[in-house]
Amino acid sequence: MRTWTLRGTSTSYVVGVPEHGLWAQLVAWGPGDGGAPVEVVGTEHFVPRADVEPLEYAVRGVRYTAPVELVVSGPDGSDELRPVFSEAVEVADELQLVFVDVLRLVLHYRMVGDVVERWVSVTNAGTAELTLHRHDSAAFVVPVGNTVKYLWGEWNSEFQQASVTLPRGQFVIGSAQGITGHSYSPFLATEGDVAYGVQLAWSGSWQMTADVDATGLLRIQAGRSPSSLGLRLGPGQTWHSPKAVGACSAEGADGLARVFHSYERDLSRRRTPHVLYNSWFATEFDIRAEHQLELARRAAAIGVETFVVDDGWFVGRSDDTGGLGDWEVDPAKFPAGLDGFITDLRRLGLVFGLWIEPESVSPRSRLAVEHPDWILRTAGREPVLVRNQLLLDLSRDDVAEFVWETLDRLLSTYDISYLKWDANRPRLDSGDVRRDVDGLVVTNLYAILDRLRDRHPQVYVEGCAGGGARVDVGMAARVDTLWPSDNTAPLDRLRIQDGFRTGFAPHLMSSWVTDAEGTRDGRRRSLDFRFHVAMAGVLGIGADLSRWSDDQLKIAARHIAQYKDFRELIADSNVYGLTHGVQYVGDRRSVVFLWETGDGNVRGTLPTRPRRVPLAGLDPAKNYRVGAETYPGSYLLQVGIAFDDTADSLCVVVEGLD
Repeated sequence: MRTWTLRGTSTSYVVGVPEHGLWAQLVAWGPGDGGAPVEVVGTEHFVPRADVEPLEYAVRGVRYTAPVELVVSGPDGSDELRPVFSEAVEVADELQLVFVDVLRLVLHYRMVGDVVERWVSVTNAGTAELTLHRHDSAAFVVPVGNTVKYLWGEWNSEFQQASVTLPRGQFVIGSAQGITGHSYSPFLATEGDVAYGVQLAWSGSWQMTADVDATGLLRIQAGRSPSSLGLRLGPGQTWHSPKAVGACSAEGADGLARVFHSYERDLSRRRTPHVLYNSWFATEFDIRAEHQLELARRAAAIGVETFVVDDGWFVGRSDDTGGLGDWEVDPAKFPAGLDGFITDLRRLGLVFGLWIEPESVSPRSRLAVEHPDWILRTAGREPVLVRNQLLLDLSRDDVAEFVWETLDRLLSTYDISYLKWDANRPRLDSGDVRRDVDGLVVTNLYAILDRLRDRHPQVYVEGCAGGGARVDVGMAARVDTLWPSDNTAPLDRLRIQDGFRTGFAPHLMSSWVTDAEGTRDGRRRSLDFRFHVAMAGVLGIGADLSRWSDDQLKIAARHIAQYKDFRELIADSNVYGLTHGVQYVGDRRSVVFLWETGDGNVRGTLPTRPRRVPLAGLDPAKNYRVGAETYPGSYLLQVGIAFDDTADSLCVVVEGLD
């Protein structure tokens, strides 16, 4: 067998092609230089050998009874292919394994840190049209473990953690909504001392499958959702899959999260996050310039740096039934114009941010009347109305250009430093079935975001989709921060953020302090608790500051000042889960957040002692200052810091000493 080794920071990935050349298979993957080996011993019975081997990418016609990643049919109706290995191409840091039949199948590999990027390209090398029915990006064979962790949820309750143990059989998650979705995240991981994880960089419809075969080996497939109509590939045409990324850590689930965090930081621009104020919860659609300025004055006084005007700033938008698509500033809401309003913000020391939902259109808007052909619909049917809005057909180049021109005009006309891009409904209409609508929509979305970053590099972009319905590695590479959920209540949000961090880095986690009551857990927590939850990500304020007392404003100012002191550490550090909280560890400093959730809090009449919470990630041979005290790292790792539960939360900065 010919083999190739991709070496990461602390792990390696070894792939091989047997002498017969009918497939590529995993040889080893895991910690160290050689990785954890994968080997099938013995003779197969009743099935072809390909159905029991740890194939990297299985094609229908080579495999039959076990799961496959590629199913292609031709004009004769057959869906079987037998591509044979042709060559290996090593270009810069990328490995390409090329297989040839009536199509040219290329398996692409790249190692970034300890993350393996994998994707495929399929070229029709024949003279007749081919149809791709299943078209995954990759399959990752996991050497050890069969308990699979996943993230599930719904609107207002995203990123809930759960796991399933598969002695044998399949577990499937995905989205058919044309968007990543609230229900599941494109993330699967194993539990254990050595943890493996797979994510998919795609913001449309997707599917991931965990399959444990008869030998007990786990294999995770990841790719775009298969289509009953398939993707048409004409002679000479090439289709490229989105990337699937796999990672491994010998430090368990926490270590796996840190590997993904590092990878996502490399994908992004990683700029210092501003503390923002967003006026939505204070005003909703009732936007009046003077009222917004009053909120801005209070926000500036407590240390806020960016003021964001949310939904309702444009003509025809007094509620959620109108205005989308007609992106002109409403002069009744801003009598001195938006420029005048921004000038007033500048005098307060604030920069300006704006909400927009550029992919949607209201049925009564001027845009809908003038361009009914731009509305996404299934041929011969009325378009599906969700949340009183329709979708533009972003698979069309003219629609994509309209969206770009809208954004470019606003950002070129006004001094906008922050853009909150929202998407408040799924894509359900199929559009023109002769085209790859899902692929074209996401490709155009990514192209607009890339163009936005190139043309307006000073603009900080937040990705939002009715909460966390478009959180994935594809978006993480193109925006500066992501909105995990519309649920900002402290106990609910704490659980959401814990799940978010299992696959996504803290610099992507936009988190606000509000006065919201919980959807799932309505128990009240102090303002300190709410700030500490939000400070564990990218801090924002969304409460109605006009209702806050002077004491509350003073508390807010204190927390904001503290956050500014360590926000770079939050964005760039290694993250460790603690018994009652989370710890961010940098080269010389560490920030610890602890929370008393009240889940097991039973008050008795006997005296109590503060709990001690052992820390993580510190150097046991160094000394650290915690407040006015100095402790050896070994003490903090083994004994920890005191957490007196008479307070419902704690934020501690740990300083390393030379």
